[in-house]
Amino acid sequence: MPSSHPLAIKMLKGEDEIPQEAKRPTKDYGACLATCQVFALSRKYGETVAQLFEDMWCPEPVIGYGLAAPPRYFLEGHNRYPDGVASLEAGSNWAKDYPRFEVGKYVGVLSAPLRTAAFEPDVALFYCNSAQLLRLLLGIAYQDGRDLPVVLGGHAACVYGVVPPIQKKQCWVSVPCRGDRGRAGTQDDELIFSVPKDQIGRLAHGLEQPGTGSLPTAISMTAEYGLSESYAEMARQMGMKKADGSRIKEYTAVERRLALQYRQVRSDAT
Repeated sequence: MPSSHPLAIKMLKGEDEIPQEAKRPTKDYGACLATCQVFALSRKYGETVAQLFEDMWCPEPVIGYGLAAPPRYFLEGHNRYPDGVASLEAGSNWAKDYPRFEVGKYVGVLSAPLRTAAFEPDVALFYCNSAQLLRLLLGIAYQDGRDLPVVLGGHAACVYGVVPPIQKKQCWVSVPCRGDRGRAGTQDDELIFSVPKDQIGRLAHGLEQPGTGSLPTAISMTAEYGLSESYAEMARQMGMKKADGSRIKEYTAVERRLALQYRQVRSDAT
């Protein structure tokens, strides 16, 4: 089962879009918060939280969400240099590639658990382990068979998990950054899978299919293990053989599942 609630995230175009039950960091908690902390309040404690410019503490989502124009200091690369990159030019390269919305398009961000959100999200975020991520990737690829062309980085998970999937209208994978780990309690085994709103139904459908709903629960390092029918056929067509020169044989789906103890996983366990 997931260690926290899947998140519903909405970029706010005006304060009138804030639900009545939503909390505000400065008003309800008496302090500014980093966006990773706001997301943690939603995914771990079930809170609905709206964060506007005056509620922000970390400057990176302010820039990424377009709540203020990026300062020259940021664009020149000082955000990363000298601690994180070898040169100011390298820092500037990172800043130029940094995903961000048009300045002024949004006034803030709204988060809540996906199951209880009283608003339509722009993107859903799943904090998941590698096994859950595998299922999500299999599920989203079911319709068209395409893998995700993502860009991975080690910074600003709250930006990389939200901005690219909304802009590109495609699913995305992000790595929790040091702030997410140190300030919001993200664990070593967690990654972030993002789904734009118009692909949530497609993901749910893909996760319901027999071929995407099970994972191996046993480990076998047996050499020349039995291949599935399609793998064995590909191997034979390319002239592959066993070490003794004999023909590669396939084994049935039932035999394969028994060998590695495949278990069906409920869709809500992702």
